[in-house]
Amino acid sequence: MRLLIVEDEILAAKRLQLMIGQYDPAITDIHFTESVEETIVWLQQHAAPHLILSDIQLSDGHSFEIFKRIDYRGPVVFTTAYDQYAMEAFRLFSIDYILKPVTAEALSAALNKYKQIIAPQIDYQQVLPRVQQAADDQYKTRFLARIGQRLQFVNTENISFFQADNKIVYLTDDQGVRYLIDYTLEKLEQQLNPRLFFRLNRRYIVRYTAIEYIKPYMNSRLKLSLRGAQSQEDFIISRERVAEFRAWAES
Repeated sequence: MRLLIVEDEILAAKRLQLMIGQYDPAITDIHFTESVEETIVWLQQHAAPHLILSDIQLSDGHSFEIFKRIDYRGPVVFTTAYDQYAMEAFRLFSIDYILKPVTAEALSAALNKYKQIIAPQIDYQQVLPRVQQAADDQYKTRFLARIGQRLQFVNTENISFFQADNKIVYLTDDQGVRYLIDYTLEKLEQQLNPRLFFRLNRRYIVRYTAIEYIKPYMNSRLKLSLRGAQSQEDFIISRERVAEFRAWAES
């Protein structure tokens, strides 16, 4: 088993190596990197490890940047002193999330999980849908929304877009019905599946199935037509976000 430890604190990296040896003395093919850039170079120059153990906050940025820039499809166990990165971690091929200080029990549980879902066949293409489904289960599947004087459940697959109007946020379904919800767009970004929803700008988050067509707009921007939207509503993607939108649309 080839393992890569991404950690910018030498003592923490050596401690992980010691605990791994205590867990399974047969695991000896262990490599170390200390930063985002060093890890990217290492992955480009070496065969992919079977497992990456990575701190999130590194000296030159968050380790999430590594997996945005490198096509690595193997499993990752993230370690961090902070719990606010859990949602972002599970958007990646993460099989566990350990809060520091890492204990032998937590590390053993993560390695056991790796053995259970990865090691039997090391076929990432087959394992990925299972891990992705586990990640998808972290996101909201319905909202309790208000229309008039009544409350009603709205499933996310029926939502066309979310809209912020001053400090009030609405969701509009694919039939054009608008509901009031008690969320901010920032909170919604954390609770919606990022594979299905994209934040266009300060006012809108849209679901990909609601997009009827996309056309070029002035100043290198894009304009969307959405199912359920009123004709006077403009869904504009700024020039700065066009590249990000294209990457999301093709993911």
